[in-house]
Amino acid sequence: MPTDRPDIRFQDILDNIARIESHVAGIESERDFAGNPMAVDAVERCLMRISEAAVKLGNLAEELAPDQPWADIRGIGNRLRHDYDNVLAGLIWGVVRNRLDPLKHDCQAALRRLG
Repeated sequence: MPTDRPDIRFQDILDNIARIESHVAGIESERDFAGNPMAVDAVERCLMRISEAAVKLGNLAEELAPDQPWADIRGIGNRLRHDYDNVLAGLIWGVVRNRLDPLKHDCQAALRRLG
């Protein structure tokens, strides 16, 4: 069910990206990340919030930020909740290092378009 306040949902995504950035500050490698269970748990929780915000955005996410893999963003929340025992820290680290900056950029642009 899409939200009637997409600006809030895009901001939720940006806020959780900022939290992730804070949680991994100073962590330089996948090994260090995997060895820090508090950081792993915190990042996973933020990714679940990002996923839920994407669900609440509905099709508007694709309209305002078409370059993002929204199905994957929505799906990671389900994977973290229901298949948590098969989620490797390396997968999460890859998302942090490779996917968050483009998502951040596109969400900032979407907010600008929303006015």
